[in-house]
Amino acid sequence: MYFQAGKEEIILDNKIYNLLILCTGNSARSILAEAIVNREGNGRFRGFSAGSHPKGEPNPIGLELLRSLRYDTSTLRSKSWTEFSGQDAPQMDFVITVCDSAAGESCPYWPGHPMVAHWGIPDPADVEGTPAEKLAAFHRAYELLMQRMKALFDIPIDTLSQSELKERLVEIGKLDGATEISLSRANHAGKG
Repeated sequence: MYFQAGKEEIILDNKIYNLLILCTGNSARSILAEAIVNREGNGRFRGFSAGSHPKGEPNPIGLELLRSLRYDTSTLRSKSWTEFSGQDAPQMDFVITVCDSAAGESCPYWPGHPMVAHWGIPDPADVEGTPAEKLAAFHRAYELLMQRMKALFDIPIDTLSQSELKERLVEIGKLDGATEISLSRANHAGKG
């Protein structure tokens, strides 16, 4: 909620939105997204990441990229999504899947009934080739995730109905670089 006083805007509602980003292995895309949310969310969003079958550690190429972009990677770790489904877990406002296989799995119960969306992008960890080609794939994934997160950050969440907010989340899932499954799900959601 905002109050306009002269030319200054005063923020009256300091709600921080919790965002859980899911991927099967929680080692590449979801880790990149967590870092983006926590730095670029301007204190309005708090990012978490998890996986259905976590690999146990973040992908070293992803960590290398984040460090080169001056992100603090000290708290990033690969973890199970069950960490966020218990009674003591932080209550999520949004749960976003960024890989198609995680989007197709049966997710745990999320306390608080968060808004759920799928923003599938290609897995940079699947790219074969030289170290430079692999790093380029991670950089592309980073750019696609940044584009999506900035679109989320720009949504006037407090002014939209649940259906309008869901529609905006679906549209973000159709942005440049979306996987075929992500586009198919978004088109199906738009018809329902």
